[in-house]
Amino acid sequence: MSSQRTIKAAVLGAGTVGSGVCRLAQDLAGEFVNKTGANFEIKKVLVRSLAKEREGIPREVLTDNWKEIIDDPEIDIIVELMGGIEPAKTYVLEALRAGKQVVTANKDLLAEHGKEVMDAAEQAGVDLQFEAAVAGAIPIIRPLKQSMAGNHITEVMGIVNGTTNYILTKMTESGMSYDDALAKATELGYAEADPTADVEGYDAGRKIAIMASIAFNSRVTFSQVYTEGITKITADDIKYAKEFGYVIKLLGVARNTESGIEVKVHPMLIPENHPLAGVNDSINAVFVHADAMDDAMFMGRGAGQMPTASAVMGDIVDVCRNIVNGCCGRVGCSCYKILPVKEIGDTSSKFFLRIQAADKAGVLANIASVLGNNNVSIAQVVQKSRKSGTAELVIITDEVEERHFNDAVTILRGMSVVSEISGVIRVY
Repeated sequence: MSSQRTIKAAVLGAGTVGSGVCRLAQDLAGEFVNKTGANFEIKKVLVRSLAKEREGIPREVLTDNWKEIIDDPEIDIIVELMGGIEPAKTYVLEALRAGKQVVTANKDLLAEHGKEVMDAAEQAGVDLQFEAAVAGAIPIIRPLKQSMAGNHITEVMGIVNGTTNYILTKMTESGMSYDDALAKATELGYAEADPTADVEGYDAGRKIAIMASIAFNSRVTFSQVYTEGITKITADDIKYAKEFGYVIKLLGVARNTESGIEVKVHPMLIPENHPLAGVNDSINAVFVHADAMDDAMFMGRGAGQMPTASAVMGDIVDVCRNIVNGCCGRVGCSCYKILPVKEIGDTSSKFFLRIQAADKAGVLANIASVLGNNNVSIAQVVQKSRKSGTAELVIITDEVEERHFNDAVTILRGMSVVSEISGVIRVY
């Protein structure tokens, strides 16, 4: 009987998420038969060192020998939680080719080598599940692939990095400087010792590449994502954004346009009444627009031990159901189109522009002339005079192609009456 069957898995990595998955597997042990039609057991956990104690993981399941796992015919599922490209890529490919089902949380691997691993899964007729690779506990991969399959999705955008969202929240609510907010995020464990991947937008870039690939049915890799971080955002930017009725967030944005896919990560002013504007601290949220369903938003914990383990365990449950019912590999790669990915200069946006200029007659007119000559139309402008003879101009433009805007900014930087371009941020 199926209720007597035990499906066995190996977990690669016993770090934060790996240990969380082992804990959840123990917590759910009595319910697996009812949820899937089979029992579930973690037979092996691959670690670098057998000498290190792993809380909550029995010593007898630990191994530092990959061959012991890949050559074991009893192990049906490989749960890859090591992170990084190698050796994770090698292990995942070997597992797929050996006919084992794979669950992974590895956004780096999928954003850079997604086609290779997807092709391997398809050739083997096995599952490759990766809900935990994007936005932690928030279900977004399965909804994009399955629940929204009846739609043409035109936009996916979201706050998919908790560290940067926490930093910007503190800068907005408490008036903190970027450096002080980063220090607080590090103290609380939201930011790594080296926060580069978060604050420069690389982490969000990998996630938006994966979501764009699924949403638009065309492969997007991390190298095609324009990334810009939050390190240049200042308290003044946030203050002026608020005056105009906006909040600044680091957003991953993917759009499916008639001329190709736009995919980018950068700080953005979004209206205070937009659903994403109220998503604060380390919370993540993904906003999707499609033709049939209109708008939908998914919000929750985007990182952390148990939220991420929750997504991993959801995939494991799904794979176990597929094994029991003999239907593994039924939902494979959804990239059946080949659409161009646009260069950032060919995309369009509104812009927030902060300029320090000489406080004298005619300067604003000269600046407006430069912008106009480069097809940049001004929607709003505020002028703040300073005692030092310098005026701060804060401008919001109408929508313009990036290359035209960049040409205008290059000319402005060379003007004798402009002492500094203090801030350039896109506007939703």
